[in-house]
Amino acid sequence: MTRYEKVIRIFVLIILGGLLTGRAYSADIKIGCVDMQKAVNECNAGKEAKQVLIKETEKLQRLIGEKQKELQEMKESLEKQGLLLNPEVRVAREKELQTKFRDFQRWGEDVQNELNQKRIEMERNISRSLVKVAQEIGTKEGYTVILEKNENIVLFASKSTDLTDLVIKASDVQKK
Repeated sequence: MTRYEKVIRIFVLIILGGLLTGRAYSADIKIGCVDMQKAVNECNAGKEAKQVLIKETEKLQRLIGEKQKELQEMKESLEKQGLLLNPEVRVAREKELQTKFRDFQRWGEDVQNELNQKRIEMERNISRSLVKVAQEIGTKEGYTVILEKNENIVLFASKSTDLTDLVIKASDVQKK
């Protein structure tokens, strides 16, 4: 259990303890929760980010296919001409093919890492925006606490406390 999870659990226990100690306080406490992963995936900004990533992935797959085809053609050419070439030239071409193959693998890994970093950054930016929306809703509607719905922290939340759809709608309205 991370330090963050421990702090959240203690915080939740304090709030629940407050709820159980007296009815006078229960009327003043309003708790909500938001499934941030669902909100990121279903809000318009999240859907747009997903489309951008899909287009970039398709473009990347086309480039990978082209480079693989080029490498395959080089390999086939070397295999056909291999016996006809003198040993020094054949060894040089094999080295060249191996170098190009290694470069291709590194390039593929680098591009994949860049794409993953872009996805992470997009999700982070969308999450930040959704947190602000949740804070605005909390302020406007008088919530005492709005928790992130996470199976490691919030073990149960009734539908009446789930603000995810409200946050998604408010976020979509703000982005228009």
